[in-house]
Amino acid sequence: MINYSVFLLPNPQDSEAAPKAYAKAQVSEVMSFRGFVQHIADHGGHKRGTVKGVLSDMCECLVEMLLEGKKIQLDELGDFWLSLTSTGADSCQKFTAANITGVNILFTPGEDFENLIGRAEFTPVASRKAQVATLKAEKAGETIVDLAAAKGNGSSNTDDSAGSADEI
Repeated sequence: MINYSVFLLPNPQDSEAAPKAYAKAQVSEVMSFRGFVQHIADHGGHKRGTVKGVLSDMCECLVEMLLEGKKIQLDELGDFWLSLTSTGADSCQKFTAANITGVNILFTPGEDFENLIGRAEFTPVASRKAQVATLKAEKAGETIVDLAAAKGNGSSNTDDSAGSADEI
């Protein structure tokens, strides 16, 4: 089940356009590597140490192969490869490796990750800030929650999102 909150976001292409409402997924739990390994072990009948070792080795080898300039296809999981960010040079002759400012890992999901919307269930929930304010008020024995104050008067929102937004 995917929990989501709804936020008003401005149109970055048109500052004059009225903001529109968009959904933002909320993480319901952060699963540690250890927990994920245990989950895989429980499903596959493998020992946790074996699963952990294979996954750790896979990550190490994936980085090694990416740094050798290879695109790695992991069947149902998807494809991994690198892209670069760089500062511009006045000409190709003046461009050097010193112009490269970042190495990014790109990922294209495989078929197991296709059409997730067809398999997903969605549940609307309050924003994280609203949840925290409600819990704080409840613990203090209060019966009214000032959501505008909790959200910083609606001027910005860092709740599972980038950029500013007003929550609905």
